[in-house]
Amino acid sequence: MPQQLNDIQIRDPFVLPLPETNEYLLFGSTDPNIWSGPATGFDYYRSSDLVSWDGPVPAFRPPPGFWSQEQFWAPEVHRYQGRFFMFATFYAPGHFRGTQILSADRPEGPYTPWSNGPVTPRNWQCLDGTLHVDAGGAPWMVFCHEWKQVHDGTVTAQRLSPDLRQAEGAPVLLFSGSEAPWSRPLQVPSTAELEFPVYVTDGPYLHRLSNGGLIMLWSSFGDQGYAMGIARSGSGTVLGPWHQEDKPIWSTDGGHGMIARTFDGQLLLTLHQPNNSPHERASFHHLKELEDTVVLDPPATVVSNSGTAPGRQAR
Repeated sequence: MPQQLNDIQIRDPFVLPLPETNEYLLFGSTDPNIWSGPATGFDYYRSSDLVSWDGPVPAFRPPPGFWSQEQFWAPEVHRYQGRFFMFATFYAPGHFRGTQILSADRPEGPYTPWSNGPVTPRNWQCLDGTLHVDAGGAPWMVFCHEWKQVHDGTVTAQRLSPDLRQAEGAPVLLFSGSEAPWSRPLQVPSTAELEFPVYVTDGPYLHRLSNGGLIMLWSSFGDQGYAMGIARSGSGTVLGPWHQEDKPIWSTDGGHGMIARTFDGQLLLTLHQPNNSPHERASFHHLKELEDTVVLDPPATVVSNSGTAPGRQAR
């Protein structure tokens, strides 16, 4: 039976339009408890109108001997060179958290490991890798170096091999979480006794404007909890320099967003709200493109989730 978004628990939602069938697939962190205990995998949901969704349907289940058994996070699916690639975050005790690349010949999967383990640095705590293909056709992964290791979390770029099997060259720091005027140090019991303030960086997603400019969505914490801001590349390339907007595009207890284009040509912002489990839900909002950024377009909101009480859960 079709479900509405308010019926689907999901974090880090990612919408993949399928022009061949005029349908949309919704991926995300779909385990009931993504924070602890054995992980199941990733599911997807299917819709023709962004309102009613069929699912869940398995998209990835770990094969025997897979290195991670818990904390499966933030799957993104990208079409690249005739295949579909899932960038997803995994963790295991005794290993560093990282983004591994999976692949399938169909958008629905099933997805199987493509890279040999994470393509993020093996001695870094990393999460939320996303694919960016530059104007010359070279693939990059943009990801977060986690605050749990560096205190002031960063957004970092890593060149990938043309087949997306491995990293090439050294990672490049793009910016730190504290650089945004709207970001605030994380205030939770686990950080109370740390010597330095910590800043979260989550969920980078790059979007090319119609005039060729390049912007990035990314999430941290602001005055009203989990929030999402926009950074603009001064060069129009992934290497920046990146300039932070003064105010977040989403300020209240929601974030980890991405931008999809609907079949009628509108830009759709997708994020989860609220930020506390198990109440998180996908929320969709139309965007209007300006000369060098995007803004919310309230009259054209597709779906607005009322959610529940705000939370301060950190990722």
